[in-house]
Amino acid sequence: IHERLVGSEMCIRDRNEIGASAARTTGALVLSVNGYQTLNELLPVCDLLHCLLQNPVKGGLRMKKSNAPAGARTPFQKWVDKYQGLFYLIPWIIGFLVFKAFPFGQSLYYSFTDMNFFKDGTSFVGLANYITAFHTKKITKALIITFKYAFITVPLKLIFALFIAYILNFKIACVNLFRTVYYIPSILGGSVAIAVLWKAVFSVDGLLNTVVRAVTFGAVQGPEWLSDPNYALWIICFLRIWQFGSAMVLFLAALKGVPADLYEAATIDGAGKWRQFFSITVPMITPIIFYNLVTQICQAFQEFNGPYIITNGGPRGSTTLISLLVYNYAFKSYDMGMASALAWIMFIIVCILTIIAFTSQKKWVYYSDER
Repeated sequence: IHERLVGSEMCIRDRNEIGASAARTTGALVLSVNGYQTLNELLPVCDLLHCLLQNPVKGGLRMKKSNAPAGARTPFQKWVDKYQGLFYLIPWIIGFLVFKAFPFGQSLYYSFTDMNFFKDGTSFVGLANYITAFHTKKITKALIITFKYAFITVPLKLIFALFIAYILNFKIACVNLFRTVYYIPSILGGSVAIAVLWKAVFSVDGLLNTVVRAVTFGAVQGPEWLSDPNYALWIICFLRIWQFGSAMVLFLAALKGVPADLYEAATIDGAGKWRQFFSITVPMITPIIFYNLVTQICQAFQEFNGPYIITNGGPRGSTTLISLLVYNYAFKSYDMGMASALAWIMFIIVCILTIIAFTSQKKWVYYSDER
């Protein structure tokens, strides 16, 4: 019985081994068939890749095989790789040379000549135009008025812009609407249409005097705002101050960058709102104050639209800025030499004020990345 049991177990083992061998053989045959079919499908693709590698194609056209060694570049290609950035700058360089550098140098040359559009010949006069400018009462008066205009408009504009930005920094209802409304004058203020509107508002029978007469039932007529030298310059200054939108946006961005931890620490120490404003807010936004100061000084000395359209320099020259005088000499008197000299005087004044601002910033401007 034992021998029969052992024999039957061996038979079962042999039968299982034969079945496993047959299964492996069948699987190998299936894989072979599938692999053969896959290779048949990939053969056309391999042929195409082989043709592309042997004959490169670009843009549908067959390219000629280069005779140059693989990876080698010609001297011209190396030069293009080194200076190709300059090719992208060519449009800007041409525009700068034609519309900036050449007129800049030409005006400097004209300032030393008696250039006139309607006279034949131009002679070199040296510093005569500059000497005449500082000895002419009309020009010195225009310089004084320009300084007065700049020193009135720049501080008041910055103060008003910072005040509005500080208010709009709080979480109030419709704050985005107020920001837009306050920024609109900065976009429209420099246009001719706004200058004409400003003239209509402050004329003798304008909107302002009409309101004054209506409120006082005709008892008060209102002054002649644009005909009185005591008021005319202030009216021009108010137009400039009204355009505080761009400075306000910069101040608003700076205020949002002040860390809230500083205000919390100051509140714990018992500091009030005014103390926090002057001890934390103002020092932290001094870089933006400095930037606005420099840009507003440059713009104030270049102001032209307001005085020209509203008062045309009057009354009695009380609103004649140096920029308006440059225009009068160049395009009314056609004395391009004197006009160029005045332009360069204005440029030198702006440079001096800018240098003073940059020199003084070390004492009052705080940069957070400085130790």
